[in-house]
Amino acid sequence: MNETETRIEHIDPALKAAGWGVVEDSRIMREYHITPGRIEGLGQRAKPLIADYVLVYRNHKLAVNEAKAWDKELTEGVAQAKNYAGKLAARFAYASNGRGIYAIDMETGKEGPVDRYPTPEELWNLSFAKKNAWRDRFATVPYEDKGGSHPGRYYQDIAIERALEAIAKGQNRILLALATGTGKTFIAFQIAWKLFHSRWNLSGQPTRRPRILFLADRNILANQAYNAFSAFPEDALVRIAPEDIRKKGKVPKNGSLFFTIFQTFMSGPPKDGNPSPYFGEYPPDFFDFIVIDECHRGGANDESNWRGIMEYFAPAVQLGLTATPKRNENADTYRYFGEPVYIYSLKDGINDGFLTPFKVRQIQTTLDDYVYTPDDQVVEGEIEAGKRYTEPDFNKIIEIKEREAYRVKLFMDQINQNEKTLVFCATQIHALAVRDLINQLKTGSDPNYCHRVTANDGALGEQYLRDFQDNEKTIPTILTTSQKLSTGVDARNIRNIVLMRPINSMIEFKQIIGRGTRLFDGKDYFTIYDFVKAHLHFNDPEWDGEPIEPEPCPNCGARPCVCGTKPPKPCPVCGQQPCVCPPEPCSKCGRRPCVCKKKAKVKLADGKERTIQHMISTTFWHPDGTPMSAQQFMEALFGKLPEFFKDEAELRAIWVAPDTRVKLLQGLVARYLCVLNLGGGLGRMGRQWIMPGILQTGPVAAG
Repeated sequence: MNETETRIEHIDPALKAAGWGVVEDSRIMREYHITPGRIEGLGQRAKPLIADYVLVYRNHKLAVNEAKAWDKELTEGVAQAKNYAGKLAARFAYASNGRGIYAIDMETGKEGPVDRYPTPEELWNLSFAKKNAWRDRFATVPYEDKGGSHPGRYYQDIAIERALEAIAKGQNRILLALATGTGKTFIAFQIAWKLFHSRWNLSGQPTRRPRILFLADRNILANQAYNAFSAFPEDALVRIAPEDIRKKGKVPKNGSLFFTIFQTFMSGPPKDGNPSPYFGEYPPDFFDFIVIDECHRGGANDESNWRGIMEYFAPAVQLGLTATPKRNENADTYRYFGEPVYIYSLKDGINDGFLTPFKVRQIQTTLDDYVYTPDDQVVEGEIEAGKRYTEPDFNKIIEIKEREAYRVKLFMDQINQNEKTLVFCATQIHALAVRDLINQLKTGSDPNYCHRVTANDGALGEQYLRDFQDNEKTIPTILTTSQKLSTGVDARNIRNIVLMRPINSMIEFKQIIGRGTRLFDGKDYFTIYDFVKAHLHFNDPEWDGEPIEPEPCPNCGARPCVCGTKPPKPCPVCGQQPCVCPPEPCSKCGRRPCVCKKKAKVKLADGKERTIQHMISTTFWHPDGTPMSAQQFMEALFGKLPEFFKDEAELRAIWVAPDTRVKLLQGLVARYLCVLNLGGGLGRMGRQWIMPGILQTGPVAAG
């Protein structure tokens, strides 16, 4: 009797006899896909994780059951059952060959044969020994999955359950840390959905629906969330905008779900000569639940003006969402919210197959730094003789157009110009210059091929971004930016990220990498073109490891600190906390912002731009941030390579000679049916399949 027959004739009847799929609110999920499998290239994935049975009661996944054929040993499926139960955070795992049942309690470690499957109610009581009325009410509300067409991923369900469990226990500060691209807005929506329909609120009694605030620091994030919450009744959703407040003369209070940004809440006309931010027009206990998106970026910062908003609404339960589970640069976030109730890292997402893997192309030129020589012309500003200008100085205190033109031509020659690309620049002015260079060098004819999207570009820039995010549109193909697009941009088909400014923060580095990790059909990986040595962050031991335990407070000895922080003092000028004073003008020029010192602009001496050289190397990295060999990458991407070469040294030798290189490529074509552009040279194989580990050096003309 094979496994299928065993399941039909023995395991299914045993589950039915225990009430699974029969008792109300119970169901059996068969062949449940836990993960789709890591992306391996050429449209292929690693083996997915599929559980034979997942037992669900009251919208909770309570147990996994792994089936084996009648003639197999009873415990043959135990390892799989434990693996799947651990992945799903289910407390119980079962294995069966139809002749018996083997049970494992993942919490206590107890395991052994049992006579029958527990009933749904028995398993619920075993999983949740302590009664909790709100947990039971939350459990009666099913997820909003659009009739089953948009089910949540396993880790999203866990994050939702952990947050709701914390709310049910009365925890008022909650933190979720999930990598960019894993669906934090979806998680926030499902939590709000359950709170809304269970009528949870701060009173502790289900007498009214909660008032929920979604708070972000950028309009694009607030708008994305507002649109993502469209399943709620239309009259329940409120987008708080300054122009609407000014028009109506008051803040909106009729609704259940409110969306705004910190800056809107901080604005407001003076009253009686004193600043009067809009958030103060709400009573402190008006909101029952507040979601703070990208909470590491200011809201939870001890010194942030926005922190005052969160402290003003202290009675509310506050949920922080972050993609950066580190404590060295965002310690304030962890002090404010405490330990994350759930963590899902970039490494997890790539290995599970929910995020796209990546590779890095490291690019160095002979003008990465600069020392002035008298034959160069200072067009504007002042140059410091003898000073070595390095990457952080360029495009902020010194500008050399030939240097930027060379870099832009270099990556434009490397990328497929039809692929969507983000270019991160040092400043908004630098982003403008790079945009112009890209449009001058493009091979296509569309005048909207590349646009800049920064704070200065306003509504038009937002429209360019929406067009870029639209997967049905190919124009604009490239966006240049400085800071604005480093986070919160849901553009799934980004294939290239170009770094033309230093990235000094691991937090920001992760956010930028997250722009490319989202899945898209036919996207096997994305490429980072790194001019600024940002790849060195990959060698940092913190790269997506578990957060370092913070030091306990020296006063109370607790972690996180429970001393209580003194509220910040009011500003001595405006008397408000947070301060709402306008920025001070420069004491020298009297302007705001200061315009005293002009950036030095240098024109290289005639012929110098033609001597700039570059070196490119392609490196590959494991999801945990450790480097891998070229052969390991190829095997991870395409499976075990045929015996075209024995090792990387032989591959290099084959590649050097044109005739043996062509034979290798032809062999790969025959083996993998991959169309290769044999005339494109190194790095021009098919869909940017770049031969790994090959170092390209030599002079390239700037023109």
